[in-house]
Amino acid sequence: MSDDNQTNSSWASQNPAKKLDVPKGLWRKCPECEQMLFSRTVAENLEVCPECDYHFRIGARLRISQLADEGTFEEWLADYTAADPLKFMDSKPYTERIKEYREKTGLNEAMIIGKAFIRGRGVVLGAMDFEFAGGTMGSVVGEKVAYAAEQAIEQKLPLILVNCGGGARMQESVLSVLQMAKTSAAVGRLHDAGGLYISVLTDPTMGGITASYAMLGDIIIAEPGALIGFAGPRVIWQTIKVELPEGFQKAEFLLEHGFLDRVVHRKNLRSELARLIDYLPVMPAGR
Repeated sequence: MSDDNQTNSSWASQNPAKKLDVPKGLWRKCPECEQMLFSRTVAENLEVCPECDYHFRIGARLRISQLADEGTFEEWLADYTAADPLKFMDSKPYTERIKEYREKTGLNEAMIIGKAFIRGRGVVLGAMDFEFAGGTMGSVVGEKVAYAAEQAIEQKLPLILVNCGGGARMQESVLSVLQMAKTSAAVGRLHDAGGLYISVLTDPTMGGITASYAMLGDIIIAEPGALIGFAGPRVIWQTIKVELPEGFQKAEFLLEHGFLDRVVHRKNLRSELARLIDYLPVMPAGR
């Protein structure tokens, strides 16, 4: 071995390549186009992939901040949290699971409701958070939806609910299933009063949420690519062994078959809601 090679070998052994420490969360991979994305760029793009327009799931508070005029959202029933009347236990108590969800999300429940303004238009606004128990509807979520509808009647404001989730919450059993009737009845009262209800469906909106208040809007909007249905494709296959059409239960498929009124990109959602509020009638002030 030459002297130069010995020198290079000695230097390499004394200066091993150092592994760069990349901060956690700096990059993310798009599940649709599989591109590696700079997280800050995605955040600045409203949590939408700049390469393929894939809409990432977002939390309820971020959703509210994207839609409501800054500083105008006033939350209602913020301290409501799930009880455990059935003393439900699987691998751990239901109360322990609720505690974990609260710590994970910073929320007391899977839905936030309140009064806000969207481009200067007063609204009753609610948003669900999939990270809290999969966005499932238990007694508290049902109560919040019903309360939001009642306040929309009382204050003569449009009701806008941004929905997502996996249906009724199994840990509350029949008490959860009852929320389907409760929320549907509340929306029915809003309709009878001449109110306006705009339902926004995001990925995923499934189960008892779809089978109740989420599909009862005067206008039903979905984000691109959102999965919407009752049972998911895998459950349908396992149950009745039926091959589903390509894109079945996606927002674009449902729009084509008349289940939706609009599919709206997230960047246009705020403007579209304001436009619909201006276009569609709300109950007269004296009603």
